[in-house]
Amino acid sequence: MTKRSVGIKDVAAAAGVSVTTVSHVLNDVAYARVGNETRERVHEAAQRLGYGPNRLAQALRTQRSGMIGFISEEIATTPHAGRIILGAEETARARGYNIMIINSTSTGSQDSRESDVADLLDRQVDGILYATMYHRKLSVPKNLAGVPAVLVDSEDINHSVSSVIPDEAGGARLAVQTLIDAGHTRIGMINNTDDVPATHSRLKAFKDTLADAGLEFHEELVHSELSEVPGGYQATLRVLESPNRPTAIFCYNDRMAMGAYRAAGKLGLRIPEDLSLVGFDNQQLIAENLYPSLTTVALPHYEMGAWATKNLIDAIEGKTDLQLLSAHPTVLPCPLVLRHSVASPLSGADDGSAELSARTNT
Repeated sequence: MTKRSVGIKDVAAAAGVSVTTVSHVLNDVAYARVGNETRERVHEAAQRLGYGPNRLAQALRTQRSGMIGFISEEIATTPHAGRIILGAEETARARGYNIMIINSTSTGSQDSRESDVADLLDRQVDGILYATMYHRKLSVPKNLAGVPAVLVDSEDINHSVSSVIPDEAGGARLAVQTLIDAGHTRIGMINNTDDVPATHSRLKAFKDTLADAGLEFHEELVHSELSEVPGGYQATLRVLESPNRPTAIFCYNDRMAMGAYRAAGKLGLRIPEDLSLVGFDNQQLIAENLYPSLTTVALPHYEMGAWATKNLIDAIEGKTDLQLLSAHPTVLPCPLVLRHSVASPLSGADDGSAELSARTNT
């Protein structure tokens, strides 16, 4: 004897409501006037009985497939940035949608990007998320026009597509203020050489935070290199060669901070006793495993993925207008993650530099 499949009438009977109410609740009908208690009762009954709405029938009625396209510029292979995908997937699943991912490359041509969009549209996705490897400005594929879409960790140079980005300046301010609050008055920075928004906004925030605290900006305490471990090593050595040696350094990212640790070790400096460091990105494999562990600023990868997906689905379902959000990107905060790489500077004249210099130059 075959087991009878569970239908919408069974859910209605179990929840003590009408079939129409069940349909409105499970299909999230915007105009339905159903109380929260009733909604919870319907969802509980549907889950207990193992019932889900008929996707094919739902698609025919709403003209929606329940699929969201996700174009990923290499972030699917990057552990820390991969949290964008996690935020998107969990938010989509909670709203009854699934995500289809295409892994693209940051060096791909405009034609290849348009081809990625076309592939997703051929599969009848309801909207598209376009996430980049790092915060940058781009020209969106032309065939995104008229398609519900949100950029993640990037900005459309023409302001035609809504986007969500990290608060680069706010995060940098937190990092530098942490060093100031610890008592440091001579602070250096190792920066990126790439012409991207983070390079410029983090440097400006560094200067502004010093100025707000009444501290002088010293050009010789800022050096730029490629934002990788070797670059961090070389830039830190140059910063520490200054006669006006800093007691703390703000690092463009955690990879450069790893290089700074190596440079400090080469010069016989202890972290944080002789040199305090703050990074950016919160790449946990790096930050948690350096010794001592690295205080850093976290990029809101999960939050950006979740925000983008929520607003994309709201647009698909007619609950919001993405065009109203396209004039300016939505900016999400970058929180500070306190660990053990920051301490007060050495006691002594002039912020401890005399003692530090004497010990490292002998």
